[in-house]
Amino acid sequence: MDTLVSNPADLGLVECADLLAARALSSVELVSACLDRIEGENGTASFDGDAASINAWARVYPDEALAAARRADEQRARGDVPQLCGVPIGLKDLYAAVGVPLTASSRVLHEVPPRDADVWARLRAEGMVLLGHLHTHEFAAGGTTDQVGNPWSLDRSAGGSSGGSAAALAARMTPAATGSDTAGSLRIPSALCGTSTIKPTRGALSTRGLVPLAPSLDHAGPMARSVSDCAPLLAAMAGQPLPACERRRRRIALSPRTKLVELDPDVADGFELACSLLDSELVAPQPPEVEFDLGLVFLDVVCTEMLVYHRRFAGRRDAYRPSIRGFLEYGETCGLSAEQYVAAQVRRLELAAEWDDWFAEHRVDAIVEPTVPIVARPRGAGYDEPFTDGAEISLTHYWNWIGLPVVALPSGVGPRTGLPVGVSLIGPAHTEWELLAAGADLQAELGAIAPTGASSRP
Repeated sequence: MDTLVSNPADLGLVECADLLAARALSSVELVSACLDRIEGENGTASFDGDAASINAWARVYPDEALAAARRADEQRARGDVPQLCGVPIGLKDLYAAVGVPLTASSRVLHEVPPRDADVWARLRAEGMVLLGHLHTHEFAAGGTTDQVGNPWSLDRSAGGSSGGSAAALAARMTPAATGSDTAGSLRIPSALCGTSTIKPTRGALSTRGLVPLAPSLDHAGPMARSVSDCAPLLAAMAGQPLPACERRRRRIALSPRTKLVELDPDVADGFELACSLLDSELVAPQPPEVEFDLGLVFLDVVCTEMLVYHRRFAGRRDAYRPSIRGFLEYGETCGLSAEQYVAAQVRRLELAAEWDDWFAEHRVDAIVEPTVPIVARPRGAGYDEPFTDGAEISLTHYWNWIGLPVVALPSGVGPRTGLPVGVSLIGPAHTEWELLAAGADLQAELGAIAPTGASSRP
């Protein structure tokens, strides 16, 4: 192993893959290092969380992970293997994996699925090694995941709903993770924990085998510490080769939606920095004449769709956390009729088409926008009642409604709070690979960030 690497757990996904391919590192060594890091950094594992712990993992599978690592090393010794063979990963606790429990970080659900989620089946076929399941905000219905501590400051939320995934990445317990995104759940925790992700175009990845929140809005996606690491992970999840993208001058527009929110000063500084680095590529077309504020229609659709899955637990309503009960009760009170629901979905398709036309007319490659207008909030109140995460989702949920791909990456550390802030690039439908290339270029200029103590590496 390269002597410059003091601990294999500090490696990014591509670095892991390269060292495994060069036989400079074994999967057993890498997985053992990640398991040791989890044991040393995760703290007390609990359902409700511990004030002094990160608690990113709902469950860790050390014996199974080491057995899979040995198989990966044996496979590599026999000949050519996929790029990610032997690389460890954590799955958000919505992803079904044969032989291990699935709970959605809830007391309501406990099952051992008979088949893998489609995207995990693809990653398993690549030879990736499952370390464990990562905490989610219960049933993915929130932007805080308050049982998880943010590695930048344990008294702060890791964001949600993929909070365990982002926290584990930031604390360098795993080089790769999966998440899901219905209103921002890949991007919010990535912004608040200083990691990277992509929400692909709606439908680009299968969601079969994921515990649903709102099926017409749910997206699966990869999470890693860098945008460059997200690219091969997305390709593997999609079951396709990683496309090559040539570097070129792009046309990037400032988001017309930032006026809808008040930015924390640290977030505003990070956004300004990112825009300054994109200055030579920025263009200023007339914004599309569309609605930028969805009002209550998004919430009405989410809560209506939630009821479909959660009817099976109708007799266990008292076992949910209060906020989840509130979402379900709102859905029952809201009571969208079939006609109202269809009308909302038709308007959604029309809005997406208007955005498609705007991107094409103005030859815009991406829109730049702050990911979350606030820094990580204090932990503690995210499960008390519903609808308390309005600030977290205020910019992100719109792009779930439209279905466009979004890359989210850190844009620095706030000088006032010492907490990470993030920026997003939103592209036309089905431009994931071009968007990832743009995000990687921007990240190369912005530089990497890591919480103090998360790694000994610069």
